[in-house]
Amino acid sequence: MTVVYDDLLEAARRIEGLVHRTPVMTSEKLNQLSGVELIFKCEHLQKVGAFKARGAINSVFSIRENVLKQGVATHSSGNHGAALARAAALRGIPAHIVVPDNAPRVKQDAIREYGAQVVLCQPTLAAREATLAKIVSETGAQLVHPYNDDSVIAGQGTAVVELIEQVGDLDAIVVPVGGGGLLAGSCLAGTHHGVPVYAAEPVGADDAFRSIGDKALVTSHVPRTICDGLLTTLGSRNFEIIRHHVREILLVPDEATVTAMQLIWTRMKQIVEPSSAIVLAAVLGNRDRFAGQRVGLVLTGGNVDLKKLPFSPSA
Repeated sequence: MTVVYDDLLEAARRIEGLVHRTPVMTSEKLNQLSGVELIFKCEHLQKVGAFKARGAINSVFSIRENVLKQGVATHSSGNHGAALARAAALRGIPAHIVVPDNAPRVKQDAIREYGAQVVLCQPTLAAREATLAKIVSETGAQLVHPYNDDSVIAGQGTAVVELIEQVGDLDAIVVPVGGGGLLAGSCLAGTHHGVPVYAAEPVGADDAFRSIGDKALVTSHVPRTICDGLLTTLGSRNFEIIRHHVREILLVPDEATVTAMQLIWTRMKQIVEPSSAIVLAAVLGNRDRFAGQRVGLVLTGGNVDLKKLPFSPSA
């Protein structure tokens, strides 16, 4: 199956009422600072505190009941795991979530609170995939990949479909990229509406940037970034969509992301995680590229470990 724009519209109908239609926000102070009209799509206010609720619900509610008898399973650094756990609870089935043992405790706790079984593993993609394969083999659970899955891509893309419906014409959209589910879905929505989509990626986790530059999927690297939601490499399905449709991948140093996170907390009074703040950092680091434009930024999640903030809460 190849994901197309109509799949995003079908996903929007399927998930309606099961996820929030999240608000958009603006900030005069941040507009002045950036020289850009910034419009923030607030997916940090989504169910489970992240856009991942969209893809998980679309996937779980599109699978036939007889296939789901043994539940669902995935690997996740946190947000997708919580989203899948919630989706499984809504359908009354078990969920098994493989989580790297260095994932933020707040995200691990959220998964457990939705009733899923958390299985910890070493913090490498190979360990995550091997542990997940073992669980699927032992339990017969249905695999719902966190990003390399057509129904997940379509579900994530509904965030940008909604954004365009809410605010009309945009000159550009900026979204974070980790595994690429959101970016792929956003690219399909942006292309349909004639809006260029940019990706923001940490300098220390630049596999998507290198994949696009090399025209070949980078499948192994060791990420070093504060953006714990952007650690995974691109999925093959996502890469095929992204390489044809993304305008550019903008690399962002962690220091800039921390500054942007602090600006969002203090100027907008919104709690977002580093993997969200990176989109503002990308615009601030590329003012000339976006000057005078009307730009949509997707704030992807707000699940922050308040005991491990990268800045002083009083700052």
